[in-house]
This record gives sequence, structure tokens and C-alpha cells, in this order.
Amino acid sequence: MSIASTITTIFLVPTLKVPKGKLVENGFINAYVKDSLQDLQYPVDVIFLLFKPKDLNKFREFLIEEYSRTESVIDDYDYEKGYVVVVYKISESIKKDVILVRQGQYSKTSPEFQKMFDIPVEVKRGDTIKKEVCLQMRIFKKSADLREYWENKIGQLIGPNQEVWETYNEEKEILNIKSMADVQ
Repeated sequence: MSIASTITTIFLVPTLKVPKGKLVENGFINAYVKDSLQDLQYPVDVIFLLFKPKDLNKFREFLIEEYSRTESVIDDYDYEKGYVVVVYKISESIKKDVILVRQGQYSKTSPEFQKMFDIPVEVKRGDTIKKEVCLQMRIFKKSADLREYWENKIGQLIGPNQEVWETYNEEKEILNIKSMADVQ
């Protein structure tokens, strides 16, 4: 079973600047704005990254590197069945953009925020690897292909002032470790 990426994963995890590939190789699953089982309140706005590492020694090295690399990591804790949560604080410099993302107003985010995502991604189609504009930039710029995708999916036209991505739903952004029983 796999789970869909949260809005938090799509729009906030890249701002943490975790070295490329480190998330995947350490069993990253998704990111959340809250953890339903944690009562601990943090003095800053945070996101919770859920991992299920296959190699705990390698994950410990990753965690040590992250604590050294950035002051954004403020906590980590374990759950049963090998799950680990790493808590990162959100940079003050993007707080206004985070609010816009959570309001579903992706195209209204600042140019500085959008620039954090302006990196071509490699997409493999058959035997060919092409560099393409990343999903976030296509969402920010309301790309024609996303507009067409959603129009076909919902069966109606999307106006020029409408966003081309689903709106933020906080319920989907809250970690419930009990629902992770079958996620690998």
C-alpha cells in the first residue's frame, strides 16, 4: 500500500533543502503539519517528516548529518514497527507563503518562494530521460497540462483565476501513525 503525498510534502519538504536522494534512501514516507498522538507543542511552526528506515545505522548517520547541516531539525522520536518522526521548524522567511499554500492559493506565493522549486526534474519515459519543469512550478504557473488534467478529471472547465491543484485539507495533513500499519 502506498499513500498520496500530502500538500506539506509537495510544497514544504523541498524548502528544507535535504540533500538530494537522502529522503528516499532513508525511507521517507510523507510530511505532516501535526501528529495526532503528540501533545508536545513547539514554540515555532513545524512539520513532521515520517520515515520507515530499512537500515537504522544508515538512518542514524542521516539524522546526525541533518542535525549538523541545519538548525531546522528540532526533534526526533520513534514509534513502534520501525517508524521515526523528524521534526523540522519552518523558516520564518517563508511563513507568508506557507499560509498561502494552506489557503490553496499556490499561484499567489512569492517569487522568492517559487524560485526554491525552479529546478528541472528528470523524468523517465520508456528508455528516454527528459528534463521537465517540476510539479510545483507547473502548479504555481497554472500550466496548461495541469489545467487540462483537472478539467478532464472533474468534467468541467477551470477558470483563469482558479488554481490547478487540490486545496489544502488539514485532515489529510495530520499524521495518524495507527493508519500506517501497511505502509512500507
